[in-house]
Amino acid sequence: MSRRVAILISGGGSNMIRLVESMTGDHPASCVLVASNDPEAAGLARARAMGIPTAAVDHRAYKGDRPAFEAALQAELDKAAPDILCLAGFMRILTPSFVQHWEGRMLNIHPSLLPKYKGLHTHARALEAGDSEAGCTVHLVTPALDDGPILGQARVPILPGDTEARLAARVLAQEHRLYPLVLERFARGDMTRIDL
Repeated sequence: MSRRVAILISGGGSNMIRLVESMTGDHPASCVLVASNDPEAAGLARARAMGIPTAAVDHRAYKGDRPAFEAALQAELDKAAPDILCLAGFMRILTPSFVQHWEGRMLNIHPSLLPKYKGLHTHARALEAGDSEAGCTVHLVTPALDDGPILGQARVPILPGDTEARLAARVLAQEHRLYPLVLERFARGDMTRIDL
């Protein structure tokens, strides 16, 4: 039986597109909803063009009341009844109660080699630290920020003269490879870690 997947985005949705494109043929999952905290997120139009139902819950309408925003978001998710929730560039910190509701069923992709560089500005921080490599991580979401069991990582070298933008582009290309592979395995019930 196909697992139902909802994807949360905040922007253009490039990882969302790769996830949706991967869910074809004998894939164990299908996308039933793309939702965003920003009604103007470009990824919503892209999802609709791919035939995916969409929803938007504008966080700004809730004036910092995260539980009320999450209740509205959960109501949209409930309509689609997903089994798995994928965060794909969803730029809102979720409350412990929301995360616990989805415990063991929510994945996130983060643009660093966790546990290094949780939070924002990951590429700049890797460059400032003089690291020799960077990358991305797919993990199960827990109430702690950018924490939780790691299901996959992809690494890229940091090259001489790298800028934040150049490094970010190389990491994003690996995100587009890694996230679909982890989701497919996860939807089959396989928690084995993938390293690229």
